[in-house]
Amino acid sequence: MSEAGFPADERMALARTWDGLVDAVRAAGYDDFLRPPPLDALFPAAVGGPVVIVNLGKLRGDALVVRPAGVTHRHLPGLTESAAQEQTLGYLRVLEDVDRAVLEVFRARARYDDGDRSPLVIRQYTQAKALLQRATRQRDATFTDVLRWLWRTVAEPVLDELGLTSPPPAGEPWPRVWWCPTGPLALLPLHAAGHHDERGRAEGLSVLDRVVSSYTPTLRALVDARRPAAQAGPDERLLIVAVPEAPGQEQLAEASGESALLCALFPFAHTLLQAADATVPAVRTAMARHRWAHFACHGDQNLADPSHGGLLLTDGVLTIADIGAGRHDGDFAFLSACKTAVGGVLLPDEAITLTAAMHLTGYRHVIGTLWSVHDRTAATIAASVYARLTAAGTFDPAGSALALHEAVHRLRDTERLPPAAWLPFTHTGP
Repeated sequence: MSEAGFPADERMALARTWDGLVDAVRAAGYDDFLRPPPLDALFPAAVGGPVVIVNLGKLRGDALVVRPAGVTHRHLPGLTESAAQEQTLGYLRVLEDVDRAVLEVFRARARYDDGDRSPLVIRQYTQAKALLQRATRQRDATFTDVLRWLWRTVAEPVLDELGLTSPPPAGEPWPRVWWCPTGPLALLPLHAAGHHDERGRAEGLSVLDRVVSSYTPTLRALVDARRPAAQAGPDERLLIVAVPEAPGQEQLAEASGESALLCALFPFAHTLLQAADATVPAVRTAMARHRWAHFACHGDQNLADPSHGGLLLTDGVLTIADIGAGRHDGDFAFLSACKTAVGGVLLPDEAITLTAAMHLTGYRHVIGTLWSVHDRTAATIAASVYARLTAAGTFDPAGSALALHEAVHRLRDTERLPPAAWLPFTHTGP
């Protein structure tokens, strides 16, 4: 018996049948069926700006820069698989430590709020808060190291190759770059690589200070997303899903405020599913009827089995597998939830994130998050993005990458928030 449970001769017969069926389909006029697309068919992915594929092998790292005229190559001598794995594991470890500490604070506080004011509970609450403070300090220090390593080994050499060596002159449009990382780099915030202290900002030593960044899971996905969108009709509506209280999760105090803001911005063009109405079947049904969607809820990711990650609704999880099973004529999705743009650790090359699933199943523009975010920060980012996209009196998702870029700049430079507050937010799409 073979490993698949079939005798070898039966497997060979099935393989011949498969080959015959594929040949028949190709002979019927579908020459490219199950073949990789020709390279020149992928060049249109870069019509809005270069696409940077960061390739990581066991012995070396390289950047393939795709432009409409072709592909150029930049060797990245400081990028090795072992170094990338080390940086990624350290990064994931501190994020997990913070998430665990937040959960302990939530549990201890819940026992206290439920009336248990015993010395034991008070001590546990105090210890949990101290643990969270230590985990947060370690996270912030690790972020600084990881972002500078990404800048030194990947981002700065690539931007130099592109001639993007300084911030754009005042009044000039921001240049765009699309990142397509591979291997463990797919889990790291390339869009935020750099030095984010005063010196770094003054000298433009960060991606954020030189370009507007977007991600794409594949070149083909970006080619598809660049095709003309269907014309907006009079029935265009925004689906708003708000779940302030999911079972077993900390309350999201800002979720209701987010939904109220959006209802005011789209007074006659929204559908609101909140609290008990925001069930998995109801949301899946509503998504099929809306080109725009906003989710204000908890999110989570299973790093070992990312297809089971998703959005936490009233009655369960709207998983990546649920999203991927459908097809949507969507134009914009804002995932104001945690960990919607982080994939798995076992198959990091696979684009198995909720953000990528939304994008690949039809949503042209998707804003997601790389890790846990404070709901107040998410609400602030959402307010800034929607204000920008509705400034002309209509909703224009085409500007979502720039809107997010400006919102993040505002948090960093005006609000003076630390990197952990604004780094998680990403844009995927054209």
